[in-house]
Amino acid sequence: MRKKRNNLRVLITREAARLMYEDGIDQYLDAKRKAAKRILGRSTKDLPSNGEISEQLHQLAKFQQGDQHEETLFNMRLLAMDTMEQLNEFNPRLIGSVSTGRVRKGSDIDLHMFTDSIELIQHTIEEIGWNYEVKQVFIEKNGRPMEFNHIYLDLEFPVELSIYPVNEIRVRGRSSTDGKAIERLSVVKVRELVLSEHAELWQSYINSNR
Repeated sequence: MRKKRNNLRVLITREAARLMYEDGIDQYLDAKRKAAKRILGRSTKDLPSNGEISEQLHQLAKFQQGDQHEETLFNMRLLAMDTMEQLNEFNPRLIGSVSTGRVRKGSDIDLHMFTDSIELIQHTIEEIGWNYEVKQVFIEKNGRPMEFNHIYLDLEFPVELSIYPVNEIRVRGRSSTDGKAIERLSVVKVRELVLSEHAELWQSYINSNR
């Protein structure tokens, strides 16, 4: 019986990952529930964890994209570095799939920015010449809904800037994937990541820009 449950869990995990990769479902819970109904014909409480699906999704993306996966990740990290350097006064921090390496089709670059004046960061973006859009996003925090400003940049890859007050720079939320504190990378840490994980691509990039 346990083996059968484990097999079903694996099937649900794979189907949920496929739904997120191919159908663009972006919420783990939605993907799990839809996968369970397809596999079992009904809902179930015995669902895989977000971490299990994340790992399967990562493996699926690497299989589907092959060598292009690393090249895409490298280019996204380069763009993240450039964006962070140009917005350095707002203490940018990289989070999400570009920092962990688990990018897939439709992934964007997630940056946390810290300022007490969204008008100031908008002015900086306008001076740089980037196209952008501001949206208010409601997120549940400490059991109650809170409103945050997000800025979406229209660059080579989509970039999402989540705006937080300056005094929250040391406050880290919990990841929906594994429940651990979200790791936020400074531009220095992103550069170290590029040099350690993409040494050959970095050298080729440097040579081509001499």
